Parts: sequence; C-alpha cells; structure tokens
Amino acid sequence: MSCAGCASHVQKVLQKQPGVISASVNFATQTASIEYDKALTGAMELRKAVREAGYDLVVAPENEDGDKLLEQGEKQRYRRLKIQTVTALILSAGLIVLSMTPLANFSWTGYAEGILATLVLSVCGRSFFIDAYRQARHRRMNMNTLVSLSTATAYAFSLFGLLYPQFWTGRGIHAGLYFETAGVLIAFILIGKLLEEKAKRKTSDSIKKLAGLQSKTATVVRPDGSAAEIDIRDIGVHDIVWVKAGEKIPVDGVVTGGYSFVDESMITGEPVPVEKNAGQRVFAGTVNQHGSFKFRVTKPGNETLLAQIIRLVSEAQGTKAPVQKTVDKITGIFVPAVAAIAALSALLWMLFGGAGAPVHAFLAFVTVLIIACPCALGLATPTAIVVGMGKGAGQGILIKDMDSLETLRKVDTVVMDKTGTVTQGIPEVTDMKWLVPETEEFYRILYCMEKSSGHPLAKAITGVIPYAANSPDSFAVEILPGKGVKATIGDTDFYAGNTLLFTAAGNSDEVREWITAKEEESHTVVLFGTETQIMAVFAVSDEIKPFARQSIKQLQASGIEIVMATGDSETAARAVARRAGIKEFIAQALPEDKLRLVKTKQQEGKTVAMVGDGINDSAALAQADVSIAMGKGSDIAVATAGVTIVSGDLRKIAAAIRLSRNTVATIRQNLFWAFIYNLIGIPLAAGALYPFTGFLLNPMIAGAAMALSSVSVVLNSLRFNGSPLKAGTNLF
Repeated sequence: MSCAGCASHVQKVLQKQPGVISASVNFATQTASIEYDKALTGAMELRKAVREAGYDLVVAPENEDGDKLLEQGEKQRYRRLKIQTVTALILSAGLIVLSMTPLANFSWTGYAEGILATLVLSVCGRSFFIDAYRQARHRRMNMNTLVSLSTATAYAFSLFGLLYPQFWTGRGIHAGLYFETAGVLIAFILIGKLLEEKAKRKTSDSIKKLAGLQSKTATVVRPDGSAAEIDIRDIGVHDIVWVKAGEKIPVDGVVTGGYSFVDESMITGEPVPVEKNAGQRVFAGTVNQHGSFKFRVTKPGNETLLAQIIRLVSEAQGTKAPVQKTVDKITGIFVPAVAAIAALSALLWMLFGGAGAPVHAFLAFVTVLIIACPCALGLATPTAIVVGMGKGAGQGILIKDMDSLETLRKVDTVVMDKTGTVTQGIPEVTDMKWLVPETEEFYRILYCMEKSSGHPLAKAITGVIPYAANSPDSFAVEILPGKGVKATIGDTDFYAGNTLLFTAAGNSDEVREWITAKEEESHTVVLFGTETQIMAVFAVSDEIKPFARQSIKQLQASGIEIVMATGDSETAARAVARRAGIKEFIAQALPEDKLRLVKTKQQEGKTVAMVGDGINDSAALAQADVSIAMGKGSDIAVATAGVTIVSGDLRKIAAAIRLSRNTVATIRQNLFWAFIYNLIGIPLAAGALYPFTGFLLNPMIAGAAMALSSVSVVLNSLRFNGSPLKAGTNLF
C-alpha cells in the first residue's frame, strides 16, 4: 500500500467479501485485522480478493510464523527501495549536471538527458507506473497515480520538445526540456519513501523489543533428575524448568525451589528487581539476575503474559481513532480531487496564460499533482497510535483500543475498588476468634470453601488453617460476589464472608466490640458460620500500596475526583480511605452498587474511569467510560478492561492519562501539519501567486516538499514523550 487511499480501498474490498464480519486496515503498520466466518470464507479467498484489487496479502502457512514472513518481506522491500533510491540519485545527479552547467549548450545534451530520464523512470520509478496501471484497471486512483501522471507528463512534454522542437519554435514559444524535473521528482519521492519506511519501522520498535524478549529454548528437568535443553514450543504445563543466573525466563510458572532476584522491568515497567522464592510467580521474558531456581510451568509459549501483551498491543495498534474515520473519508476522495484541481489549473493557464500559457499550464499541472500527497494524512493518526501504545507497553500500561486511549484524557472521576487496587491485595490474617469449639471438621469445611474462591482474603484464610483435606461428601460451593462463599453440606448451608451474609445471625456484645475494634484498625473482618450462628471471626490486614496516597494526591491535584467502592464495612472502609487520602467512599458495596455508582456519576455529566481487579468489579468496569484493571487481578476483570496496569501500581493511572493526552496531542499536531501543508501547497502549485508576484513553484521543490511532509509527520510521532513515570512527579 502506498497511501491511506490504498488502505481505505483494501478495507472496503475486505468488508464486501462474503462471511467477513469486520475488517480494519492500518496503513502505518501495513496490517489488516479481519473477523470472518470460516464456514463462508477463508484466508486464501480473502487474499485472492485483495490481489484482484491490485494489492497483496501475506498469509502464513500454519507451521510458519506470519510475523517473520512479514518482517522478511519488509526487509526485502526496504533493500530494494534503497537500491532504487541510490540509483535514482546517481542518474538524477547526471541530469542536473547536464541541464544546469555549460554542458547544456551542446547539441547532444538533450539526447543524453532523455536517456538518463528514461532509465530513472523505467528502472527506479517502474513500481509507480505498474501500481498506477493496476489502480486504473479498477477505476481507482492513489498516490502512485499522482506521481505517475506528473512525471510521465514532464517526460512526455520534454521528449516531444526534443524530437519536434519546431512545433514550439514555430509558434514563438521556448518550451525547454524538463527531463531533470521528471528524474529528480522520482529521486525525491524515493528518498521520502525510504525515510518514511525507516521511520515507520522505528514506530514499531516497542513491539519488536517485546517480541525479542521471548526465549527460543529452555532447560527442562526430567523426572529422573536429568536436564535437557528443548525448544520452548515443546514445553508443557507442569514441566519443571531450571533457570540459571543471567538467563531469560522462557515461560510463565511458579517457583518450586531456589532463590533469586528477577528483573521484571520489561513487563511491569518497574526498575527494581523482585525477590523470588518458592511459591512465587515468574513471567516469560523477565531476566533472572543472581541465583538459580526451578519453577513449574503454568502457561506455555503463546499463553504467557508476555505473549498476551504482544498480542494485545499489536491488536491495539491496529485500531483506529474516531477522528481517523473522517480522515479515511477525506483520503478516499483526495486523489481524484487533486487530479481534477491539476487539470483545472492547466485549463485556466491555457485560457488566460498569455504567450507562455502551454509551458505554465504544463508546470502547474505537474506541480499540483506532485505536491498534493495524501501520505501525510494517512500516517498522521496511526503512527501516533503505534508509538503511543508502544510507549505504554514499555511502562506496563496495556491499552486495548484507541477508543479507550482517546477517552482516558477526558476522565474527571475515578472509581476505585479497595482490595488489590488501593491495598496490596496480599492480605494476612492477624487475629482469629472461635465462638464454638474448634474441630478439624470445621477447619476442613472452611478450607474447602475458601480454596474454591480466588479472592485474596480467601487465600489469606486458607494460609492459617492447620488442616487441609479433600472436600466433604455432597460438597457444593457457590461464589456470592461482593459477599463471600456459600457451601451446602447435606442439609446445612455454611457461609464465609462479610457481615452481609449474616444478617439473621446474632452475636454477642463481646463479638461486636471485637469486630469494631479490628475495623477501626483498618482490618477486614471475615465471618464463618451458618445462617443463624457465627462460628468464627478472622481479622485480615491488607496494607495500602506504597505509592497509593501519593498517586491519589496527584490525581486529586489535577482536578480528578476519587471515589473508593468496597464490600468492606463502613468502619474498615473509612480507615483505609483516611490512610489513602480518599475523601469519598461507599462501603458494603455489592457489584450492583458499584455499577449504580458509576451510572450515577455518568448521569451527573462525569467521564468515569473504573479501576478494579475482581469478578465483583466486572459490571462496573463494563459500564465505565474507561475501565482500568490491575494486571494481577482476575481474568474476567482484565478481559473486561480497556486498560490494564500490569504491575498494579496506582501511579500508572496518572501515567496512562498523560499517555492519552500526549498521544491525542500528537495526532492533532500531525493532522494540522498534514492539512495545512496541502491547504497552502496546492494553491501555490497551481500558480495562485503568479498574477501578483510572478512566483511559480518549481516542480522539483514541490517533490522535495511532498517527500518531507510524510517524513515530518512520522518524525513528530517518534518525538512523542513517553518517558517512564518518576516518583513525586506531577504529570498534569
């Protein structure tokens, strides 16, 4: 694809195919994201349709890596473009020497120029003419149409003047030769395309760096104790992998033995190495710094967190901003409109240009075609998105689509869950009180109930239960989001959770005082018992995150309202809110209460971001204008969210908002310069200033300006400031 018009055409072709549900084509990344019904069409049918439209679609066989094939194709194209550019420069330099030095006075010079120009157009510029012909067969026009028309016109005009000079001299007109114009235009356009390709490759560096983190092999410990190095594609779940100091961790897993510090900065954006010992999770792509350890594989190859990040960012970079839809419509009619303006300019010059009308008409026609290139418009939005989302991925901020990124900058209200969001999400049981005699049976029931829940509080309680055994007979568990867990054993229902589960159960003044005292110390209280009797109470402490107060203060200082919503009691919620610096909170909130809170804020005209990490947050996450999931939370929360903070660091919320503002600002800058360039360039090229100043734009200068317009847009996107967040920095 040579311009945004190409991308728009390919997208329309794909969308019209039977079985295609949706298709989005990204000009900057040269990729297509297609959702289709396999029963009605397939990859090869789609490829055929794209080829019939004059383009091509790379389809990788099942046993080959499509990204590698694409990268190989890009390298070959870049190498070919480089050779064409160097050749065009050498030949064009010869044209300039022949036409702009005393050599121009010799009779043979014109023929030498014609030979050099023929070589430039037929060898170096051949691809422009071939593509323009393909487009013409389908009654379409693109950037290559403009280049081909302008250079062919200059070449044909000069060739006619060389072979039949009497046609012009007989009419008293000195037409001159413009072979150097045709040759230099091709050279300038090729230079622009080469610089553009080089810059575009840089925009996807973040993804390439992430992909480069993936190991190719791993050392697996076999059941007999021997070690063998195998391809990571052959690693299975539950295999034991041995990682030595300095090695990359090949897949995700849980440490089974050994001790080390692991650099996880490439995944989370956090620079401080993380201590790892038995029971802790490790992730593919991170680097083992000091000791060695063994871990049990939980997620192989393409299921690892790193693979998910690469997939998510790649998909996100292919999404389009709402403003891009308008740009696509403009570029769809841009080339035909430019061709019409060029023809109209030539006609006006012929009618009102006086003695030099034919030459001026020719120059105006060529210059308008050359200067009006839609590439800058087509690159303005996608390059900024690719760079912005890549920068975010490098900081551990994953953005699912452009809608989330664009809306994020407008957020003025942030609703936060407590556990795992404001607090560490690694609670510990500090106190427990049994109100009935402790028995192994009760411990066994409680253990099995809490083991069935993925909530951090449940994990804390299972950690202090001295008995762990198989489930009792007839054991059925039901998760009650926002409340706790219910288990039915025979005819008896047991509950473990907050006070909302025990409204019918009475408790003594002593127990109430115990609960109140613990909640005032910002502990969360978990109760265990039946519907009518509380059998045990547990006090669980979950410290607030290290930078929670600082992060919340930053957001509040920028005018963003913070509300905490938690299923905890009012006393415990107030204590945590006070320590975190949150002024507004709601306690004992069920999933529907959190959903209602988000809706209420939206009805007040607020743009709401919901931050959560649990199943009970998923409804509110789906309702919010922007949903932000803590990366260490539940799969459903991460799947629902538009933004994922991999490390769970609250400071990254402010960084994500800054990322959104910077990306959208870059898009606007790019679009401004792309539009203003064409707005000024086209009238100048048509000769609008000639009646007043005698100024006519040289076609070669127009070619250089056109080449630089696209490059400047890409370079402006690369200039994007995506530096990591520093502690204590006010981002707004």
